[in-house]
Amino acid sequence: MIACPNPTEEESCRDSHQVRGQFLARQDRWEDLAQDIRIAEDARRATPGLMPVADLLSYGARADVVMAVEHALFDGRPARGAPLLNGVEALEVMLAEADNDMTLSTIVAQAHMDIAWAWRGTGWDTQVPKRHRDAFDAHFDRARDILAPFEMRSCTSPILAAAKCALHGSGKSTPNQLAADYEKLIDLEPRNPGPMRAMGNYLSPRWFGTHAQLELEARRTASRTQHIWGAGAYTWVMFDALSGDDIACADLDLDFFVEGLHDILDRKPHQYTVNLLAAYCANTIGSNLTGYDPADQTRTRIAGCADWIVRKHLTELHPLIWAHAANGFDNNLRVRSARGFAAAGRAEALRIIADLFRREIAQGHRIIFTADGPVAEHS
Repeated sequence: MIACPNPTEEESCRDSHQVRGQFLARQDRWEDLAQDIRIAEDARRATPGLMPVADLLSYGARADVVMAVEHALFDGRPARGAPLLNGVEALEVMLAEADNDMTLSTIVAQAHMDIAWAWRGTGWDTQVPKRHRDAFDAHFDRARDILAPFEMRSCTSPILAAAKCALHGSGKSTPNQLAADYEKLIDLEPRNPGPMRAMGNYLSPRWFGTHAQLELEARRTASRTQHIWGAGAYTWVMFDALSGDDIACADLDLDFFVEGLHDILDRKPHQYTVNLLAAYCANTIGSNLTGYDPADQTRTRIAGCADWIVRKHLTELHPLIWAHAANGFDNNLRVRSARGFAAAGRAEALRIIADLFRREIAQGHRIIFTADGPVAEHS
């Protein structure tokens, strides 16, 4: 028996900020939106799960435009004449009247990049149709033009720095430039693990980097943020890069990575993070054995970390996290039924947890998750 809040504290918090951004955009209250984002940035406000409030406000503001395109592209073949540009053209009109406002420029650039990824998806380049690739390039080119007046070197705004880093997703810069820009962003907002994860993903050979560069930047980031995360930044940078990469798994400094898991949960034992790390270890990594022994040995030990994470830290279940973990945390995953997606995540989590406690269950105990963690009781 385990509490399964619906929605979770993190989901409620994120929704409230996204709805606020969406509301202000729908009311054309762009100056109010920009002010809210700047206030949130200056205070480095974040949700309990460490998502910056400024990012959520920005996402809410462009959500209607981006979701309309995603809906039109849902089956990969938009209907002829589908109004794919209407929403972003309205944002462009707003931007023309915004007198080069940095915050609003960032929102419009982010919308272009979101739409670009909706066109492209996350498959290999060879799998992307030419029409989709052309749309991807066009939207990234426009985002780059919008952000061109704002310098990264003098940037003090995490939301602008994040948008500048996101431009590297087009593949038109060197890995060294990518790493330098992400270093700037991480230094602006070191408590946010999102940029660490994004940098690690982009520095993997799957995208634009090399294993040697990935390892170097993971260690450099851990050194710079040791006072905040301990060894945790090494783990955050490697987090997404390990998925599906035999060489990265085989070459991983496994002891350092596991130390990072402990340090993250010692410093941020919120249930969002606990579920995230448990699901990642047990499912994203643990269910991806490939038969390459050096990599699978690493995966098996990481999967084993789910046991102590659950036993020491888990007090409630967050099904959506487990569902996303089962799909490799693909940000472009298209979900037809949110309820069905969450139900699948809950079922998967309960299956994994039952397996972790199989000895106690075989002895006739039932597992009760209390505010202090799981307890085995006689049935």
